[in-house]
Amino acid sequence: MDTSTSTYQLIEKEIIPQLNFGTQDVLSDKAAQTKRLHDLDRASLLGNGYQGKVELTFKVASGEILRVRTTIWQADKQFATIKAGVTIPTSAILAVEFF
Repeated sequence: MDTSTSTYQLIEKEIIPQLNFGTQDVLSDKAAQTKRLHDLDRASLLGNGYQGKVELTFKVASGEILRVRTTIWQADKQFATIKAGVTIPTSAILAVEFF
């Protein structure tokens, strides 16, 4: 699946708290999961140091794939925290795109 394309709907970060997320990891490959954590860590350094934004592509419980352009303030194996304390489960994130 090519998650780096802009074919998925770009949403505002304020909508995220209203979304439902699945319990299964959207990435089944361990190497992809490791890369995701590395990318999220890099994104949080960028966000805290330079207020740099990234684009997250993620999957909600309904199966819909969405994107959000935001600053990552903190990320770990459970959650990625963006502005205003909004969180996205790390297991729902398909890709982190830097630009």
